[in-house]
Amino acid sequence: MPRIRHLAISSQHPGKAAAFYKKALGFVELNRFNLAPDDDGSDGADAPRPSGVIMTDGHINIAILKFNQDQIGKDLEYEGLHHIGVVVDDLASWTEKLEAMGAPCIAGEDAIPPGAHYEIKFRGPDDVVFDISPLPWPGSEDAAEKEAAE
Repeated sequence: MPRIRHLAISSQHPGKAAAFYKKALGFVELNRFNLAPDDDGSDGADAPRPSGVIMTDGHINIAILKFNQDQIGKDLEYEGLHHIGVVVDDLASWTEKLEAMGAPCIAGEDAIPPGAHYEIKFRGPDDVVFDISPLPWPGSEDAAEKEAAE
C-alpha cells in the first residue's frame, strides 16, 4: 500500500520556519540548501529563491522550501502546505493508473533537477498536488522494512 512519507511546506524563510519546528516539536534537521547553516531568519534578510531545509520526525520527511517556480497555481508568495509525497512500489504502474483516473502529471521525470529526490508530481481533486516516488525520502521510515521486521 502507498504510504505518505513526505510533506512539503512553502515558506518565505525556510530557516526561520525550521528553527521554530526544531524548537517546538523536536524535528531533526537533515540538510539544507542555499541557506547558511546558522540561518534562522532572525536577521530579517530574505531567504534566496530557491532554498530549503529538510527535516524529519523519524518517520516522515518534512521539507520547508522557498520555491523558484509556481507548481501549484498560488504564486510564489504562497505559504503553507505545498504538497505531499507518497512512496509507491511501482512508479510506472502507479503513473499509468493515476493518469487513467484523470490526474494530470504536472512535473514528470524531465522536471527532476540534478541531485533532487526522484519523484513525479500530479494534481488531484481540489487542486491538491502530490508526488509519487519508488524511493523513501531521506529521514522517512521505510514502510517495507518496518513491515518485514514485524
